[in-house]
Amino acid sequence: MASYKETFSAYYDALTEDVDRAMIADRCEELLAQYHPKRELALDLCCGTGTLAAELARRGFEVIGVDASPEMLMQAAEKNMALEQPVLYLCQPLEQLDLYGTVDLAVCTLDSLNHLPGKKALQKALHRLQFFVEPGGLFLFDVNTPYKHREVLGNNCFVRESEALFCVWQNEYTPEEHKVEIQMDFFRRGKGEQYTRDGEQFCEWAWEDEELTAMLETEQFEVLERWGGYDRAPVMPETQRMVYVTRRR
Repeated sequence: MASYKETFSAYYDALTEDVDRAMIADRCEELLAQYHPKRELALDLCCGTGTLAAELARRGFEVIGVDASPEMLMQAAEKNMALEQPVLYLCQPLEQLDLYGTVDLAVCTLDSLNHLPGKKALQKALHRLQFFVEPGGLFLFDVNTPYKHREVLGNNCFVRESEALFCVWQNEYTPEEHKVEIQMDFFRRGKGEQYTRDGEQFCEWAWEDEELTAMLETEQFEVLERWGGYDRAPVMPETQRMVYVTRRR
C-alpha cells in the first residue's frame, strides 16, 4: 500500500478478504493472451500482504511485489513462504520505483493509486513505472472514482463488524480536490469482553477520467479498455471503482 503505518497491516487481510484475487488473476491472463502473449514477469504494485502476488506466482509468473510498508511485506513473506515459485518483495514507494529490468505485466489493485498524495505524486509514479514496463507490456489498475468520493464516501461514517474485529470508518470530503480524509478505528476482541483499540489515518484523491487518461498518455501508456469492475461491467455514471487496461507504447 502507499503509506500506511504498522497498525493497518494487522487488519489488512480481514478488511480485504472479500476481494476476488482469482478473478483479477484471470483477467491478467486473458489480457496478456489478447494483447501481449509474452507472460513471464509480473509486477504487483502496492502488493500489501501479497495475496494477489501469490495467486500470480501459482499460475507460473515470476512475480515482484512492491510496497512502501515493511510491515505489509513482512506478512507477505511469512504468508507465502511455501510457494513453489517464490515472490521477490521490494520495499519502495511508487514514486521511487526502481527495478532491475522490465516486466510484461504490472498490476495495481484495491484503489492503491488513490492513496498517492495528489496529482504530482501520481504523475511521478507513472513516470517511474514507464521505465519498467516493456514496450507492448500491460498495466492493469483500478481507482475509486470521483462519484464514489462524492456520493458514497463523502462525509459519511461506516461500520464493519466480524467475530474478531469491529471497525469504524469516518470520512471528511473536500470537493475541490475530490479528496477524502479517512479515519479508521479498529477494535479487536481480546479475552472476555475486552477490546484493543488501534487507529489509522490516511487520504484518498480521485481524478476524472480525462485527467487520468492524459497523465497516462504523457507517460507512454495508451488506454485499451475501461471497465466498471473486474467482471468487465460497463462504465456507468454511478461506477464506484473503475478498472483501466493500458499498454506501454
